Amino acid sequence: MHAPALVVIAHGSRDPRHAATVHALVESVRALRPGLRVETAFLEFTFPSVPAALRRLAAEGVRDVVAQPLLLSHAFHAKSDIPAVLHKARGGLRIRQAEVLGPSPLLRTALERRLAEAGVRRAERSRTGVVLAAAGSSDPAALAVIERLARDWQSTGGWQAVLPAYASASLPRTEDAVRELRARGAERVAVAPYVLAPGFLPDRIAAGAAEAEVLAGVLGAAPEVTRLLLRRYEQALLPTSAALGA
Repeated sequence: MHAPALVVIAHGSRDPRHAATVHALVESVRALRPGLRVETAFLEFTFPSVPAALRRLAAEGVRDVVAQPLLLSHAFHAKSDIPAVLHKARGGLRIRQAEVLGPSPLLRTALERRLAEAGVRRAERSRTGVVLAAAGSSDPAALAVIERLARDWQSTGGWQAVLPAYASASLPRTEDAVRELRARGAERVAVAPYVLAPGFLPDRIAAGAAEAEVLAGVLGAAPEVTRLLLRRYEQALLPTSAALGA
């Protein structure tokens, strides 16, 4: 009996770096689980679309699918867009929608990996303020998750301070958080993008980091993200998980 196929659903972007990063992440998932059928789909701007990916799987005889939103928070896309497109396009497939990736300790580890790759050493943490720079949301619950992550990361990570910032929909912006950390006495400021792939909003984060000493890379295909994606897949297969039937 074949395991359900995994369809990784990304938002999509006109920026080709976005799709390239998503595909790299999916390839890392395939490498970690070579027997698992893994496909990529996008909500907009990029092909294949979610309906096209599902039609192809159905045409090949696949009947069970886990749809994994490539999202860090349970906001509008996870609550509305993705369930709607899955319901409309299911076409005889039995589909389970997995939970979004965040929050998870693995994501914090991935953030620390990217900061280390950008040159931040553990011995410098007590002198370094970090901007946790997210895309932003109008959903208060999604913002609360980011703010809690920033507080927890400051209390246990050894940083001088950690402040959340947002590229859209919410305040403060990255540049405002950088200045606030300076005012609080941080000798160095590092910006940690809490985003999965490059694009318009990550570029806005990068522009806001102009006065910081360090700008880390996006999370992308970090090993922790790969492991977390597979963990969400396995959790979606538990008996308590609901499935969208034919």
